[in-house]
Amino acid sequence: MGILVCVRHGQSQWNLENRFAGWTDISLTERGKSDAVLCAKALAAYQFDMAFTSRLERASQTLEIILKTLKQTVPIEVDSALNERHYGDLQGLNKAETVAKHGEKQVQLWRRDFFTRPPNGESMEDCERRTWPFFKEYILPHIGKGKTVLIAAHGNSLRPIVKNLEGLDPDTTAALEIGLCTPYVYTFEGEKMMNKKVIEVPGIVTKGASTTEKSVKEGRV
Repeated sequence: MGILVCVRHGQSQWNLENRFAGWTDISLTERGKSDAVLCAKALAAYQFDMAFTSRLERASQTLEIILKTLKQTVPIEVDSALNERHYGDLQGLNKAETVAKHGEKQVQLWRRDFFTRPPNGESMEDCERRTWPFFKEYILPHIGKGKTVLIAAHGNSLRPIVKNLEGLDPDTTAALEIGLCTPYVYTFEGEKMMNKKVIEVPGIVTKGASTTEKSVKEGRV
């Protein structure tokens, strides 16, 4: 039996500041680092054989903290195919201010429509075109051989993996919330996904994307 554990990175500085990060290389906050430790403790029952992450620091930091907390040393493969969605001209902008300028409907289309690209950026469909082939070629064969694999990545690079493993349609995928530092655990027979569970980690910041200041104050950062 193979096992896949997918984890979105912990809170980054631009999550905290309610900014579009995309491919901008932003570090974790202290809260993000401590949440990664809590995430690791929730994974204490797993012995990983290998791990994959993106080229962005917030994901690689999360992976490093998880493995260090678990006192596990495994081969790690780093690839930009697992990078967050490129948000183009929106990168660095405050989400609430972007809503005030362009309207909630337009910003929701940029953020939560599977096929819509932000200006000079990627759609979720574009992310799928790089993430899912990488997963099938470089990650799935290890799982098929019965290995336990950890991926630390981003909401929009994990969505295509979840979409294809669970057979979700584009609209459902686009609306899917993937919590920060929340493990998604899939078990396989060969290369066929059989079961999924989400491990709830008490006390962590789970929300990583908001469009209004109100939701920031409520903790949806």
